[in-house]
Amino acid sequence: MSSFSGPLQVRILDVPRDGRVTAELLKPFRYDPGSGEGPIEAPAGFVTDFASVPWGLWNLEPPLGDAAKAAVVHDYLYASSGLSGRFSRARADGLFRQALADSGVPAWKRFVLWAAVRLGGAGGWGH
Repeated sequence: MSSFSGPLQVRILDVPRDGRVTAELLKPFRYDPGSGEGPIEAPAGFVTDFASVPWGLWNLEPPLGDAAKAAVVHDYLYASSGLSGRFSRARADGLFRQALADSGVPAWKRFVLWAAVRLGGAGGWGH
């Protein structure tokens, strides 16, 4: 069974990234997809911009909305190139969709957010 380690503990930073809120993890944040692939743990100090949704679409998903935990895991997978190749970009996006479900995000919104990262996320892989 998949699970998050607990609540996100972050400090909101004064430095936005492309107009989006950024935050630093105060404690490691762990997600276990329950698939036998092992857990994913973003370390304390990792900086995230949560769900990279443009300001005009924040009514769909605000930066600190229901997708926040899943977005941190996804951001970490992208920043680490899938934990140095352990996960492909496609698998990272699939884990994002699974983590969204674990966060209680409705199916229609999971699809929209997943499709957005599949279509527009390639430039963020490894950065």
